[in-house]
Amino acid sequence: MLKGILKAFAFSLGIILTTQIASAHNTYPNLRNANNPTLQKQLEKRLKRLKLDTAVRKGHLAVALVDVTNPQHPQLAQVNGDEMMYAASLPKIAILLAAFERVHEGKLKLNDETRQLMIDMIRYSNNQAATKLIHMVGREYINTVLRSPKYRLYDTRYNGGLWVGKEYAHGVAYQRDPLHHLSHGATAVQVARFYYLMETGQLVTPQLSREMKAIMGDPGIHHKFVKGLEESHIDAQVYRKSGTWQNWHADSAIVQHDGRTYIAVALAENPKGGEWLKELISEMDGIILHRPLQSAGLAVARAGE
Repeated sequence: MLKGILKAFAFSLGIILTTQIASAHNTYPNLRNANNPTLQKQLEKRLKRLKLDTAVRKGHLAVALVDVTNPQHPQLAQVNGDEMMYAASLPKIAILLAAFERVHEGKLKLNDETRQLMIDMIRYSNNQAATKLIHMVGREYINTVLRSPKYRLYDTRYNGGLWVGKEYAHGVAYQRDPLHHLSHGATAVQVARFYYLMETGQLVTPQLSREMKAIMGDPGIHHKFVKGLEESHIDAQVYRKSGTWQNWHADSAIVQHDGRTYIAVALAENPKGGEWLKELISEMDGIILHRPLQSAGLAVARAGE
């Protein structure tokens, strides 16, 4: 009798805890509803002063900036936020998400081998590690997760989003995205949503969100956002994934320092896109930290004019 009562109590407690966790997740708003006019004006002003407004108008640059210092009240600014662009290695974050979903399902072990593959894929953008993880989780499964009602990180209502339809090695695409036929694509807002969901513990589970964030820390490649912060002497914790292929340059990160936390995403199509992103992160950091506009060092990286 007592055993039965204890079982019933444990079951009820489990329901209560599950409900509380779901309720906590529901306290976080939809990031798309978090537009902040002041932040938007600041972003547009700095893009103009950096002579990147032409690139924005031509659709060669997409940017999202989200202040998540108070995660329950995020503040979003974006330009071309729903323009889907080729994003090279940046969508490897989607492989990471799918792998952790498999871990949660009990179909993939999070052991030394898989963790090292994830670190190599994210911090060092190792293509062999990425391709091996694609095979481990299942090629079609990745985009199933991205399109799921749980995440909607690829959503036709918003012009697409994150997509992985080709191995990161030699070969042909096995599943191009249905709207733009890209093999590796992203939109700035959907990438920002990925980071916001991770930061607020909404990717897979709160514990696994923290595991994912730890893997994305300590970047092994020092260019674009990382280089821009270093050259500006900004001592920050950075959780990041970038991408580069020919004229396409992408970067994305959670940046934390001096009591502030923000998400920065930029996608560019230009031979000088890497320089754009290096300069841009310093200005986005300045917006969040309320620093004056930096000297316009983009004379060498104007928007292909």
